[in-house]
Amino acid sequence: MSLIQSIHKYLGLAQARQQAPQQAPATPATPRQGGTPMLWGCSQPMAISTVFRCVRLLSESVANLPLRYLTLRPDGTYQPDTSSALHRLLCYEPCPQYSTFDFWAQAVQQMLLDGNAYIIPSYDHLTLQPTRLTLCQRGTVSHDTLGRKYYVADMINGISGQYPEAEVIHLKNLSLDGLDGLSTLSFARLTADIATTGDRETLNRFANGGNVRGMVTNNNSVRGYGEYQDNELAGVATDLDTLFQSGQRIVSLPGDAQFKQISLSSTDMQFLESRKFTVREICRFFGVHPSFVFDDTSNNYKSAEMANVAFLSNTLNPLLRKIECELQRKLIAPQLCHQRRFEFDRRSLYAADLDSRVRYQNQTIAAGIYTVNDWRRVENMPPVSGGDTPLVSANLRNLNQPTPTNNAQ
Repeated sequence: MSLIQSIHKYLGLAQARQQAPQQAPATPATPRQGGTPMLWGCSQPMAISTVFRCVRLLSESVANLPLRYLTLRPDGTYQPDTSSALHRLLCYEPCPQYSTFDFWAQAVQQMLLDGNAYIIPSYDHLTLQPTRLTLCQRGTVSHDTLGRKYYVADMINGISGQYPEAEVIHLKNLSLDGLDGLSTLSFARLTADIATTGDRETLNRFANGGNVRGMVTNNNSVRGYGEYQDNELAGVATDLDTLFQSGQRIVSLPGDAQFKQISLSSTDMQFLESRKFTVREICRFFGVHPSFVFDDTSNNYKSAEMANVAFLSNTLNPLLRKIECELQRKLIAPQLCHQRRFEFDRRSLYAADLDSRVRYQNQTIAAGIYTVNDWRRVENMPPVSGGDTPLVSANLRNLNQPTPTNNAQ
């Protein structure tokens, strides 16, 4: 049905509704129909607490790391190129609407929830330097995988038209063909529906105080006298359902009517256990350990440390590498690919874990990887005399080397 037909249909229904005679409103029975599939959109999945926590954890973990634009030095090492326009865009303000943190958080959220995030860089026509990175709004980009073109109609950011593949930074979530990403929730839809149904059931139980379910019958011991007919039993059942839904706990039954409860208790249904199961399932889809979503599991120091290592290695680092490779491919000319590099500063992962941060600094200094002044500059402290000399631990020696003796008199 076209848009014009839909409008005409809506206007026709509205006109018929106005011309129809006014009737007395019916009694709002509103019986529950059990679990119904949720409307799939951009915001409904975020109403699930586990999905909200996983998406926020991943997006803010990426946005929390500084993204550096590095250039090759004569000695073969890379250093941040603070004079480049990309340094300002990546470290301060990619566009007037977002800060760097909000920009990358929004980009990762689109990757996880929609499967794809599209970033279009704008350039100065005279200097050919990038002046802006625009993150397209959801649902405004159409990707022609055969023609390798992108059709953009983003009226909020004022970008529209046809773009070749080389001019669009395309961040993809899990992809089966390598061309378009798929939302994590498209695979976890059944689990998310179960979680949503559980949330609705919990709300319903608290709202009506645990509404019961059952059936209404009559006294069959007496035949031919005082027996309710089918339509009368249906009326009694409707009245009872209305009373129970309104919060009534003690009701009266007319005549020989009898009420037999058939609903199961929360213990019999293992309702709470099923809700815990959905939390674990959603965490599996996002690759997040349940302890990061505050799941009620037994944890100790060692398990928490291993969970943190697994999160950094298996979940966060592949996401960072995916962004780095796409920026490298779309923002750096092929002849400069070996002289320029984009890299997230992963050392910021330990910014709030002071104990791990100090142990990491101590070990890198003892191995000769960093000098004392290198770390002092990172900590925003002035250099010290002799701090530029690489140090190495001297605790190891040759097995055949004799033990030094003290010849002091």
